[in-house]
Amino acid sequence: MSPVSSESLLHVAQVSFYLDPQRRDPSQLLRDWPTLADVAEAVSGAGARVSVIQACSTNETLERGGVTYYFLAPGPGMPTIARGRDFGELIHRLAPDIFHVHGLGFPRDVLALAALAPGVPIMLQDHANRPPRIWQRSMWRRGFAACSGLAITGAAKVEHFRSAGLLHSSLEVFDVPESSSHFRPGDRADARRATRLDGEPCLLWIGHLNRNKDPLVVLDGVSLTTQRMPRLKLWCCYGSAPLLSAVQRRIARDPLLSSRVQLLGTVPHSEIEQLMRAADVFVLGSHSEGSGYAVLEALACGLPPAVTDIPAFRSLIGTDGTVGRLWPCGDAALLSDAIVGIASRSQPSRRGVVRAHFDRELSFEAVGRKLITAYEDLLGRRRDRTTASRSATSSITG
Repeated sequence: MSPVSSESLLHVAQVSFYLDPQRRDPSQLLRDWPTLADVAEAVSGAGARVSVIQACSTNETLERGGVTYYFLAPGPGMPTIARGRDFGELIHRLAPDIFHVHGLGFPRDVLALAALAPGVPIMLQDHANRPPRIWQRSMWRRGFAACSGLAITGAAKVEHFRSAGLLHSSLEVFDVPESSSHFRPGDRADARRATRLDGEPCLLWIGHLNRNKDPLVVLDGVSLTTQRMPRLKLWCCYGSAPLLSAVQRRIARDPLLSSRVQLLGTVPHSEIEQLMRAADVFVLGSHSEGSGYAVLEALACGLPPAVTDIPAFRSLIGTDGTVGRLWPCGDAALLSDAIVGIASRSQPSRRGVVRAHFDRELSFEAVGRKLITAYEDLLGRRRDRTTASRSATSSITG
């Protein structure tokens, strides 16, 4: 059998108009922004030809993992690459079948792209975006109108944009994770020796100590759980911590927490995988999330989560309770029930179920397949519209 020519594959151009304020060079961007390459290579591995166009402070073309990366600098006096001659020439030279634009906050750039390649479908990818302020909505509405599809983690989140009047009725919505994780399960006992984590069960928190993550409610739920599981321990890793003083006071005044909660502070990302291998339950109290990378990483390690019932988490773990447990925001009693429900199941079999779910729905292979399915769906709809338009024209002229 002769090999498939790359020219015959579906060709997607993934475009990012975001210009790095630190002015890092292309090689450094690929190191510091792993999702940029991970998602592109996932789609390439699933059977598409992928070109990446990334705004950058310098011009350079790189090849990596079967993907071609075009780093473009804005022209003199231009704030964006979208109106530059280099960008226009590159779009015409590549002539992709479909565009995948990262981020929703670039409506003017999307309109410029649509003008350069009329008729080529554009799919936007949500990256924890929120509806803009009222005076910006007209431009966002125009940008969405130029697009055929929207990829978002947790399709229910799209209602925020619908209620703001930003989306047209024919826009197709695809529930696809922003990215995936390279983390893998490991031996729990080895991980505990390496990290010195303990507890039966051992709970792990990784997230900022802020109002959105709601650590005080999580502490309330953990305190309730200790009455049923007195050997429990909670280990907390966090970055920014505007509620740190309140968290420390809550722990200090509760004897059920003071000996069971350890605040680890900021932990290098390279150590997170081992912490997740050592833990039994991942907990988080978020009221909203763009995608939930920490939950995604926990699932990659086979660590079941007890997290809030919000669209992003619902999308990641499902609602049937086999992978993890969802609990209503602010409800400490139901968080406690979720922790007990997870911890009462046998450890090895539970981790295997969680990792199998990750492989099937959230791995890089799964993300690549889901994105190609979305691309093909949008291209099929374009072909159907073209066929219908030609049939209507033929009927009129005939």
